[in-house]
This record gives sequence, structure tokens and C-alpha cells, in this order.
Amino acid sequence: MRVRLSRWLAALAVCAMSSGAMAQADGVSAQPLDHEFYFTRGIYGLDGGSGDDWGPRWAVDFPKADEQFLVALRRLTLVDAFESHHALSIDDPALRDFPLLYMVEVDSLAMDADQAEFLREYLLAGGFLVIDDFWGSWAWATFERQMRVVFPEYRIVDVPLDHPVYHAFYDIDTVLQVPNVHQASGGPTHEFDGRVPHVRGIFDEQGRLMVLINWNTDLGDAWEWADVPYYPLRYSTYAYEIGINFVVYAMSY
Repeated sequence: MRVRLSRWLAALAVCAMSSGAMAQADGVSAQPLDHEFYFTRGIYGLDGGSGDDWGPRWAVDFPKADEQFLVALRRLTLVDAFESHHALSIDDPALRDFPLLYMVEVDSLAMDADQAEFLREYLLAGGFLVIDDFWGSWAWATFERQMRVVFPEYRIVDVPLDHPVYHAFYDIDTVLQVPNVHQASGGPTHEFDGRVPHVRGIFDEQGRLMVLINWNTDLGDAWEWADVPYYPLRYSTYAYEIGINFVVYAMSY
């Protein structure tokens, strides 16, 4: 599997263009209804999406990262995945139809009580939340405060490497720090004081992993820039492998 993925990544530019992965970068696709899996990105922000000159923080790397990841998922697995981007508000009732929710830059996450309660109900009912692309102790403290509102009774713990999420499709034996595209070619791979990458989680009372937290790493940048020759293959390979594992895990457990 690892060799197949590496060869696929080397030819990603051709694959992505032929599959229509470079879709319009603004806006959200209409809700589809005819596939078994949709890579659903979570829209958050009490004002409709706080952000900066590059747009709302929920939409960092969107939609290119999502769509290039989907090209890999569709080519390397049998998952019947919708091929385009798909984003929903974290309190949209339609979210209950989709098993996986992907959220980034969660140091900007702010939920009111109703949103926190909806997210809680979604996860307790079987939803799987994957967090990515936030760095350092300050961002962690902000995110942790929000998750304590959602799950005051559950601890956030490290996910051990023997957990099924690391072995659902590919075997992952090391947590690799994936840098942003500007830092990938050399020098420090971390941002702020986030020197050590972690994969942490929140488990329910039956031991099911509900929330998977990729802290001090940026999988989305590796998905987005894997078609650029100077982006190192070892980062994009890891990001695609563990991302595919997340999907297979969400569909299987």
C-alpha cells in the first residue's frame, strides 16, 4: 500500500486535474445525496465565520485540500466518496447524515450553548470529529475550553499507536509532524511553541473514539500541496495515509 500511495502522490497533479479537483475555491457545494461518504468540513463562527484577509478560519486550505484528499480516497480505496467539497455548519441538522466532521484552526473556535449541545449530540450518536491544523499551547488552551463545554465529563487523552485508527487501512507506527507549505522545505517544522506533534482523543463510556485531535501538525497543507514538486513526499504520504485511516475508521467503528 505504501508504495502504491507514493507513486500516486508523484503523479497527483495529473490525477487531480483529470478528476476536476481544482474546483471553484469560494462557496460550498449543494448537499449531495447519492454517495456513501462525504468529506464534511465544519463551518463555525458565531458571526458566520470569523477570519482574516484570507477568509474565515474554518475554510483554511478549502476546498483544494479536501478535494485532492478525495481524489486519493477514491483511487486508493473502495469507499464510494462524493468527489467534491462539502461543508456544513456545526449546528446544521443535516450533519447527522454524515459520519465524519473535519475542522481546522480551532484556536478560533467559538460556540454558543446551542451549538455545543448539538455537537455533543452528534458525537454521542456516532459522529466522528477530526481536528487538524492548530499549533502551540495557547491554541490548545482555547480549544480545550470549548471541548469542556461539549464534554465536561470526558478527558482528553493521547491515542496510543496500537489503537485501530492507526491501522484501519494503512499501518501508522509514528506520529509525524507535518509542516505548512512554507516550512516544509527546510528549517523548523513547528509553529509557535508546538514543537511536538500529538494525536489525542475523547472516548465515550464504551471506549469509542469520538474526537480525534491532530495537534501541532497540518495534514491539510500536505493534502493541498502534494501536487507541488518541492513539497516533501514523506509529509504528504503520511498525511494521506493517516487521513484515509480516519475515513475508514469512521465508516467501520
